Amino acid sequence: MLEVGVKVKDFSLIDAYGKMHHLSDYQGKKIVIYFYPKDDTPGCTKQACAFRDAYDRFKSNDIIVIGISKDSPKSHEKFIKKYDLPFIILSDEKLEVIEYFGVYIEKSMYSKKYMGVSRSTFVLNESGVITHVFEKASPSENADDILKVLK
Repeated sequence: MLEVGVKVKDFSLIDAYGKMHHLSDYQGKKIVIYFYPKDDTPGCTKQACAFRDAYDRFKSNDIIVIGISKDSPKSHEKFIKKYDLPFIILSDEKLEVIEYFGVYIEKSMYSKKYMGVSRSTFVLNESGVITHVFEKASPSENADDILKVLK
């Protein structure tokens, strides 16, 4: 997993509407990148709605919020529309960025092991350097936790 102090390399992913986003598009701004396992599941919905509800506070502090999962753009579009999500959600179906950040990990459910995305959040400063890492981020508290450390 990437750690505090690492300068994140530029990457490019598409959003729910097919628009390409490059990390470098947001240079000069603080960026919150949160990785989540799957659209429209209980924990991921709770986390996305918490970011939605706090979005005005992020926006007023000129902080970009980006969610990333391995779901398809079409899945993201449904998720965004269903919950009125105002921030950027990117699709990483090839797991390139997810693996680069080190959040594609072995998980276990009902004694079965499988690979999946760890719910983790990274805060980048205006130069693209990681200033905070939230491993195993709490779906309901992640957005508020980030706002607290950025004040």
